[in-house]
Amino acid sequence: MRRTRMVPILYMAPALIMLALFVYYPLVRNVVNGFYEWNPFTSDRSFVFLDNYLRLFKDPVFYKVIKNNMLYAVISVIMQVGLGLVIAAVLEDKIFRRFSTFFRTTFFIPVLISMTVIGILFSFIYNPEVGLLNSFLRLIGLGDLAEGWLGNPKTAIYAVIFVSQWQSIGYAVMLYVLAVQKVPGELYEAATIDGAGKIRTFFSITVPQVKEMTFVLLIYTVTGSFLVFSEVYVLTSGGPGNSSQVFSTYLYQKAFIDNEPGFASAIANVILGITLIFYFVQNKFLKTGEE
Repeated sequence: MRRTRMVPILYMAPALIMLALFVYYPLVRNVVNGFYEWNPFTSDRSFVFLDNYLRLFKDPVFYKVIKNNMLYAVISVIMQVGLGLVIAAVLEDKIFRRFSTFFRTTFFIPVLISMTVIGILFSFIYNPEVGLLNSFLRLIGLGDLAEGWLGNPKTAIYAVIFVSQWQSIGYAVMLYVLAVQKVPGELYEAATIDGAGKIRTFFSITVPQVKEMTFVLLIYTVTGSFLVFSEVYVLTSGGPGNSSQVFSTYLYQKAFIDNEPGFASAIANVILGITLIFYFVQNKFLKTGEE
């Protein structure tokens, strides 16, 4: 009997050991490191308690980072959750359903491309002299709007955010398409009989029927907005002048460029705290839904 009980534990042991070594141990170690200050090239470590956090909350770049990540989150919700649902509803309309395979593939292809490759591609598109975007603006007579999109502190973060939305919206669209397909057809037939138009049907039937998927995408999108790194690093590295700095690039700069791993650990712990908040919100919602 004992051997029978031990079999599942033995199967789970390798995964649990790997999880403990490569997830939980580094997590705990990082929390501890946030209370220390040291240089990675020496073995000396100084216990500074909350000094790293006090310094972090006094750093003006930190508030620029929060602003950029919040902006990232808001635009991502509008584009991926809001526009993604609209696109999915249009693709599932009778008019477009016959071309659904083509449109789904078109929207989903960017999701499959590496963000590093996409970042390099858009760095050419945004080029102020020969880039496709400025060339197009000049072609249609809007040359005055041409910008050094990645070199202007006012436009850099928006240019980077657009790249993220272009790549990620296809994932949200596909999830919404699956959710819309599960909506009972009788509801749409009843709406048609009652004389409801497409817009009213969308808000009265589609939106309420996919609310669970909407909430999951909200958590996924907002959490992802606070963990974004590749597109910012490839396109601007947080510049110019920290104007497009986000949590992950700020952490990377402090850890591997400024050689301040203790301060970087404090930044990582703040990101962890934000992520945990979203986790508990999602968990609370799911429990409420089950009740």
